[in-house]
Amino acid sequence: MSDPVTVFVTGGTGYIGGQLLPRLIAQGHRVYALARPAARAKLPFGAQVVLGDALDARSYQTQVPRGCTFVHLVGVSHPNPGKAAQFFSVDLASVRASLDAALNAGARHFVYISVAQPAPVMQAYIATRQAAETLIRTSGIPATILRPWYVLGPGHRWPILLRPVYWLAECFPPTARTAHRLGLVKLDRFVDALIRAIESPATQDCRVLDVSSIRSLAF
Repeated sequence: MSDPVTVFVTGGTGYIGGQLLPRLIAQGHRVYALARPAARAKLPFGAQVVLGDALDARSYQTQVPRGCTFVHLVGVSHPNPGKAAQFFSVDLASVRASLDAALNAGARHFVYISVAQPAPVMQAYIATRQAAETLIRTSGIPATILRPWYVLGPGHRWPILLRPVYWLAECFPPTARTAHRLGLVKLDRFVDALIRAIESPATQDCRVLDVSSIRSLAF
């Protein structure tokens, strides 16, 4: 088992956070989780609750532990092309706030979930995540950026129907690279990758993990 890490998490009540936080706590890490007052009951026992607004760093930045690993999970749920405006007003705005708070706290590592790219669909979503990656790279904080395409789990299973299509695409050289880049990742495996990233932080610049790295934990 690795040494305990002090982790500050935004978006801890969401799809990914709901799986990540209990595992971090069970493994002995010190977890601080940002939440609005109405959502604090959704956080697991053992998490230190920090009340604030993910879009406003001033509402919580004084409560971010010095030198922590900052994990940013805020994002519009069930993204689709019709939510393009929200990608900028919520996803990108929350990254700006998180980076301000992380810099204020002297965070040693910033962990962010981006998206596999390039891709033939979801252009506004990808553009927002690319803009966020640029902000992270230029912040000066060592960072790990994970680039899944779709994370399979409860309420997020419909792409299982596409597995035969993926298999065929991976068999043909012209489409194999794209099929691997836009591959599916199971939720428990994705959480494994997040925990590995938290426990083995990037020490300088920015580490990017694609679908193959996430699946194999090869980093």
